[in-house]
Amino acid sequence: MADRVDSRVMEDGPRNFIVRLTNVSDGTGESAVTKVDASAHMGPDQKPGLAPVSFVVESIDYSIQGFTNVELFFDADTDDELAVLAGQGYIPYSPGLADPRSTGFTGDIKLTTSGAVSGASYTITLTLRKKQ
Repeated sequence: MADRVDSRVMEDGPRNFIVRLTNVSDGTGESAVTKVDASAHMGPDQKPGLAPVSFVVESIDYSIQGFTNVELFFDADTDDELAVLAGQGYIPYSPGLADPRSTGFTGDIKLTTSGAVSGASYTITLTLRKKQ
């Protein structure tokens, strides 16, 4: 059996991308799972086939239960930490937290859970801005 996960797109417009991530764990957890794939989205200018290079994080709304924490990071040769989430809360980033575009960056956002137990869960809403 595996964790039950879902990524539900709330908005995918010319500028913004909002996604709600959920998980109910069987105790397995997730490790470096791509949750936002930059190549799967049109860029802010909406030219077909032109994906955004990366995303700027506008806010994170989260509720983590049963996991020690949930880590979000920007994918690169050496990943860049975006946030380590525990409990519940809302993190507004003003003017936004940009992908640092470290060597080998992909523009993707990945997720890893720590301390998974059966029944642990998370709900995370990422509000992102597309950036070329």
